[in-house]
Amino acid sequence: VRYIRVQKIRYVWDASAKRFQRIGSLEDSNTCYEIHHKFADGLTTHEQDFRKLVCGPNAIEVEVCPIWKLLFKEVLNPFYVFQAFTLTLWISQGYIEYSVAIIVLSVISIALTVYDLRQQSVKLHNLVEEHNNVRVTAWIKHEGRRQMESSSLVPGDIILLEGQKLSLPCDAILLDGSCIVNEGMLTGESVPVTKTALPHSENTLPWKTHSVEDYRRHVLFCGTEVIQTKQTVKGPPRAVVLQTGFNTAKGDLVRSILYPKPLNFKIYRDAFKFILGLLVIAILGMIYAICVYTSHKQPGEVTLAMALLLLTVPVPPALPAALTTGIVYAQRRLKKKKIFCISPQRINICGQINLVCFDKTGTLTEDGLDLWGTIPCQDGSFQKAHHFSSGPPLPWGPLCCAMATCHSLLVLEGKIQGDPLDLKMFEGTGWEMEEASPEDSKTSTADEHTVIKPGRDASQASVEGIVVLHQFPFSSSLQRMSVIVQELGKNSYDVYMKGAPEMVASFCTAETVPRDFLQELQGYTSQGFRVIALAHKALAVGEDGRLDDLEREEVEFGLTFLGLLVMENRLKNETKPVLEELTAARIRTVMVTGDNLQTAITVAKNSGMISSSSSKVILVEASEPEGPTPASLTWQLVEDKHPGLGEGKDLCITIEDKAEFGRPGTEFHFAMNGKSYQVLTKYFSSLVPKVLLNGTVFARMSPSQKSSLVEEFQKLNYYVGMCGDGANDCGALKMAHAGISLSEQEASVASPFTSQTPNIQCVPEMIREGRASLVSSFAVFKYLTLYCLIVFVGTALLYWQLQVFGNYQYFVQDVGITIVVCLTMSLTQAHPKLAPYRPSGQLLSPPLLLSVVLNVGFSLIVQVCGFLLVKQQPWYAEIRSHRGCPSANQTWTPVLGNGTANSTEPHNRVLSYEDATLWPLTTVNCLIVAFVFSKGKPFRKPIYTNYVFCVALCVQLGVSLFLMFADMEKIYTGMELLCTPMIWRVYILVAIVVLFCVSYFTEDAVLQNRRLWLWIKALFRFRSSSQYRVLQRKLAQDPSWPPVNRRGLAEPGKGGTYVNPAYEESEEK
Repeated sequence: VRYIRVQKIRYVWDASAKRFQRIGSLEDSNTCYEIHHKFADGLTTHEQDFRKLVCGPNAIEVEVCPIWKLLFKEVLNPFYVFQAFTLTLWISQGYIEYSVAIIVLSVISIALTVYDLRQQSVKLHNLVEEHNNVRVTAWIKHEGRRQMESSSLVPGDIILLEGQKLSLPCDAILLDGSCIVNEGMLTGESVPVTKTALPHSENTLPWKTHSVEDYRRHVLFCGTEVIQTKQTVKGPPRAVVLQTGFNTAKGDLVRSILYPKPLNFKIYRDAFKFILGLLVIAILGMIYAICVYTSHKQPGEVTLAMALLLLTVPVPPALPAALTTGIVYAQRRLKKKKIFCISPQRINICGQINLVCFDKTGTLTEDGLDLWGTIPCQDGSFQKAHHFSSGPPLPWGPLCCAMATCHSLLVLEGKIQGDPLDLKMFEGTGWEMEEASPEDSKTSTADEHTVIKPGRDASQASVEGIVVLHQFPFSSSLQRMSVIVQELGKNSYDVYMKGAPEMVASFCTAETVPRDFLQELQGYTSQGFRVIALAHKALAVGEDGRLDDLEREEVEFGLTFLGLLVMENRLKNETKPVLEELTAARIRTVMVTGDNLQTAITVAKNSGMISSSSSKVILVEASEPEGPTPASLTWQLVEDKHPGLGEGKDLCITIEDKAEFGRPGTEFHFAMNGKSYQVLTKYFSSLVPKVLLNGTVFARMSPSQKSSLVEEFQKLNYYVGMCGDGANDCGALKMAHAGISLSEQEASVASPFTSQTPNIQCVPEMIREGRASLVSSFAVFKYLTLYCLIVFVGTALLYWQLQVFGNYQYFVQDVGITIVVCLTMSLTQAHPKLAPYRPSGQLLSPPLLLSVVLNVGFSLIVQVCGFLLVKQQPWYAEIRSHRGCPSANQTWTPVLGNGTANSTEPHNRVLSYEDATLWPLTTVNCLIVAFVFSKGKPFRKPIYTNYVFCVALCVQLGVSLFLMFADMEKIYTGMELLCTPMIWRVYILVAIVVLFCVSYFTEDAVLQNRRLWLWIKALFRFRSSSQYRVLQRKLAQDPSWPPVNRRGLAEPGKGGTYVNPAYEESEEK
């Protein structure tokens, strides 16, 4: 078998098609009928062996990366390679102390990085290893049962689901029976899910298409746990293996962790370009050094060594370690706030976020729902509401019976479990659940059914109990569920239905639905209540009729409308303040939810995501093509008032005059459901960016649609954050620039950030820390660049006379100042208030480049002046040994003391008055730029709140001034400094003070002056090149946007639309 493996997926060569085909799963083209008849009896041993040869073992194998390999990859980082070259050169030149300090820091940095990577590798390995060796019972054709290792399973095998707590080693389609599954590993939600058998439908549609959005109800996913099974007459439930290995749902999750989307953040590309610029300066310095030393006729080896030494000065070897300090501190601060990060590099990206997508249920709103009350319906009219919070229990009747039976709850280990909505509804009745034996129902076969009986708190009922015989599970596409029940001791059957009010009403006879149904419904939904409708009918079944063979269509018609169940889905207390904070910071917020559209719009208004006073909501509805009619798109304005019953299918839409959009301050928001989004991206691709520009509510979105939406936002150059709490959000959490999960389940492993505090307060915290970390990274980067260039200028000047700074002079600058500054500068915490603009995300931006260039210029001027002026002093001499401090008016004579002439003194490559002048200038200049670049507001707290940094700066400045002014011969000898007259040292101090004032004023009043830069941008008509900004400017000039009261049809092959004039005319009439 010829095959290749790409990112753990096997592709086998197909000789007939002349290409590689992905294998490891059953063909999607199989119909329900074909799956049942092809695979129901299992595979033969020969078929198993052949499929195993082609598909490989059923295992998700993640090797633990050896430490030596991690170490090798880390050490080969270009920065560390250059650092090794630099350190080797410095050690050869005698800079032992400083080199040892850098080596120690680098070793610690590499060790910590390797440790973190190793821990992640081990954690992922342990996460998947337990499911690779599970004992399963398979059904082999012509042989029967066989116990086997799960790694031997292949697509098409039949597995028997026996016993409890079975961990699934593959994806499988349930063929018969039913089971309860905990999908917490994939979804992050521990609510048990009921899986039903694939129907025996005889049609030509592929099985997934036939099941529409509900095919997942028939699929058991790898990594999930079967916690309860229900047998059939044939025996235990059977399932056919659908996918194995990395093709499974769990395998896909692991692959997304192993091969994440490449991190494409501009700061890292800019940093590389910046380093290249410094390398150019270094090469020019090397050429300068060669020219100087050659002109002085120095030996070749000395010339080469000094040239290479100057080459290493402009490129900071501590840069990799220094750039990570801000991220490490931000990660530590986030951890204190119970926000954990598995991808630290994304913290800086959080500082650029300007759009955040939120899931609704469990993220913006509370996980559970609270019962508010019921509005019973009798004889086609609504009755007085029954409130659960006060008053007697719900009276017995069809409405109470519907609430007690129409749900997907189950009893597990003596505890009722299931969907929180169903649980609240059932608790409101005061009834109790238990598993019934077959004797409780004459019609049951070998199945165990659920029996519902009145509890102590329930109102008096005329029945002993009710058995739920059959269930048509809830479907998000059908928006309803129904059950067939039987009262104990009776032969009659009843059907109860619950679901979306509009949907349930459409299955009821017209005379049972109140005339004011829409007004009543709108009254509650507009207040943010979750409303569910209930209906009932008596079911006639023949004596030989089997309930399991009944189709939904045979049961769900001609029902009697029972009333409405009203539930509160309260916003979390933190939701509104957080959304207000993000809006004030000009960070756009978007809701992406699986809930229905009307509830989503209401929650968006209540939370402040949509301003209820000045904003209009436009509903975008798209329809698939039907026969000769192409796909269509309609734009309708959501209005608070609703038409009466029968005036249209849409219950929450009416048309308003578009003239309102011309008023100043009027905003508009687009809202749509997942189906419309799918049609929009497929048939109206040119409109997608325009709609997303003002799209705020996206409801009924599937997991893949959520991921697609995030990606489309990213194409518009938005930096997207995503906040969710379940499996439906996993894909989007990974796709976003910064995904934050509110779940503590394993699914959060796929999210860069995880918050243990289950509310959205973590989002502004994450953005705050991201901004602070980004600004800190820029500050450290600028500081290190300036430090290297300042020292480079001083070293280049000394090279002019074949000298360099002394070993301990470099040591004080590098270890005593630079390393301490780099480690403490980023300790400044994030500013508590989010500014209404983001920090620059570009290293090569004009303010930053000007900051570097101007500060280098200031330093160059001061150093050159010092270098030249010291030569003009009357006490100046080219002496090469310590001779004490000359007086200010002393004149140098050729012969002093022992009569040795200056020209005959041995050459000293450090001692000189130029060195004694340049060293304090460069040293204190480093402290000046460290202070100037440590700007606090608006993204960080003021510099004085960073106590460690302030104390360090003060100590460093004190030591530098002490070394400059202390007339101690031992100190000067150790530091290889010459003593200069006191007045000259005062002049140096004055130059330093002037340099500080000029540098601080330039940085604070000019380069960091936002208003000045906005004025300059306006003057030169500079505009943002981000795609969404360009589109905003374009649409602002378009009088036909936003479209209201229009219908567009797709143009074949163009992905665009044309407006149907007939539709507009008919609407206007």
